[in-house]
Amino acid sequence: MQELPVVSKIEGSTTKIKKPNWLRVKLPTGESYKHVRGLVDTHKLHTICESGNCPNMGECWGAGTATFMILGNVCTRSCGFCAVATGRPEPVDWDEPQRVAEAIYLMKVKHAVITSVDRDELKDGGSTIWYNTIKAVKELNPDTTLETLIPDFRGIKDQVQRIIDGAPEVVSHNIETVERLTKRVRIQAKYWRSMEVLRTLKEGGMRVKSGIMLGLGETKDEVIRTLADLRDNGTDVVTIGQYLQPTQKHLPVDRFVHPDEFAEYREIGYGLGLDYVESGPLVRSSYHSEKHVIAGYGKEQWRGERG
Repeated sequence: MQELPVVSKIEGSTTKIKKPNWLRVKLPTGESYKHVRGLVDTHKLHTICESGNCPNMGECWGAGTATFMILGNVCTRSCGFCAVATGRPEPVDWDEPQRVAEAIYLMKVKHAVITSVDRDELKDGGSTIWYNTIKAVKELNPDTTLETLIPDFRGIKDQVQRIIDGAPEVVSHNIETVERLTKRVRIQAKYWRSMEVLRTLKEGGMRVKSGIMLGLGETKDEVIRTLADLRDNGTDVVTIGQYLQPTQKHLPVDRFVHPDEFAEYREIGYGLGLDYVESGPLVRSSYHSEKHVIAGYGKEQWRGERG
């Protein structure tokens, strides 16, 4: 990933800082990577791995897994952190659910992750395609567990309910940042609306997941408050990772957070009662997501590490 200038505290000046060693990743290689690359191209699929410039793409694709992005690769929102293109999306492709299901079948993965762009221009927010995709994947891949990383559907409960009706093993909706920074980072989204979506999912019987990024100007107290808010609104699993600026048009990195601080937030999250906390510089929402399905797994692992 290209190293970009980070805006310093002095207004109007920029300082090009070197990315720390803990953020270095290997270039994607290997037969498994080539196999996934071929399936994605053949089935004309979109992945957030590519559209989101994920630093773990080589590792995940090399292991034969990928996070599929449905409803196109153009988003109706313009979040300040996100590398996905913003604009007018193409019409809905009603054959997409079956293509995604077939690709997952050919990949023979035990756990799949599906996400989407926001489609605020659609009356149903894209929730019908979401439901159809979940059902198609489960019908063709009955032994595959599924995580769905969903938008907020503008908080419309009928649309959120379609996800619940599809019954994926995990439903994720990312809060992304602390309350104070939400308007600048997510722009069209609302902190408490997202919390309400998470609560609705939990009340619907889902295993609920969310994620936040560090390095956007948040304070330690704000991060802890966000973790507590997530817990209070039914979240079981939380991922915490470093924000990386996709292009110079996006929000600058305020700081690179040291791995020790990520480890501290992991401890705090478990202390607050969260069931699973994945925290580290390269962590993204779908990173190691196959582990997030099992209730209690994270806490047991944490207790074992603590002796």
